Amino acid sequence: MSPDIIPVAAREAQERAAACIHERRFVDSIAHAETAAALCPDWADPWWNLTVGYKHARRWADVLRARDQAIALAPADDACEGPRWNGGIAATALGLWRQARAAWTSLGIDVPAGDGPIDMHLGPTPIRVSPDRAPEVVWCDRIDPCRARIRSVPLPESDRRYDDLVLHDGEARGRRSLGQGSVPVFDELDLLQPSSFGTWEIVVRCSSPGERDTLVRTLEEAELGVEDWTDSVEMLCQACSLGEPHEHPGRSEPGRGWQAERRLGVAARRPSDLAPLRRARLWWRQEVLSARQVL
Repeated sequence: MSPDIIPVAAREAQERAAACIHERRFVDSIAHAETAAALCPDWADPWWNLTVGYKHARRWADVLRARDQAIALAPADDACEGPRWNGGIAATALGLWRQARAAWTSLGIDVPAGDGPIDMHLGPTPIRVSPDRAPEVVWCDRIDPCRARIRSVPLPESDRRYDDLVLHDGEARGRRSLGQGSVPVFDELDLLQPSSFGTWEIVVRCSSPGERDTLVRTLEEAELGVEDWTDSVEMLCQACSLGEPHEHPGRSEPGRGWQAERRLGVAARRPSDLAPLRRARLWWRQEVLSARQVL
């Protein structure tokens, strides 16, 4: 559409919507983008913004409607990659697997054929769960372009658990090291399938890393999720969290040496699943200080 025939009021509303999105006030952008679309329904840009706002409001059917409008009005526009991606997320959230496959295929992503859920085994990826309430970056197995299963044991504050199935965005919001390289961090959009695991906090005293590793291995062999929160929980500045963690010159380093008291997160379905802990050598030495379910 020629800029000359776009009403001034529509342009101003669209600019307000774009400003909200730039400031990451996604839901606030909806009213402005809807105004722009109503004033100039043949203009693709407001519909593009609506796919973003509706996505963050979890209004999945509205995302698909706005996606269709954006693509119909500007089918050859490179900017339609965003609406196509958001449409793939919305179709996945709704379990519309044919639509989801069509969306990913339109973006050049090779997805397996079929009518049911997509299973692609895309490898480990870090997801920022509960990003608006209690953000925590956890490691997950990514099973398609926008779904992943949590493989860390999240802190209870995040209200997420080992084996939760989460829907995530496609925008990289930081990076984390993996092997010799790094991988993008994605923000969670929604919890799709709650896990059957509960989260237990186990406080133990381990005289050495080897003793801790023995205990962790014992629990993992019993098919429990285990994470040493004493090691894995690290508070990052905003630049590190949303970028790639780096050293901070001048910041005092934490005390070196082994910390004997360890706080472990353990994922178990029921209290009896913790029986391997009772069989572990540390238990008989009365080195388990406390064990309680926290989520």
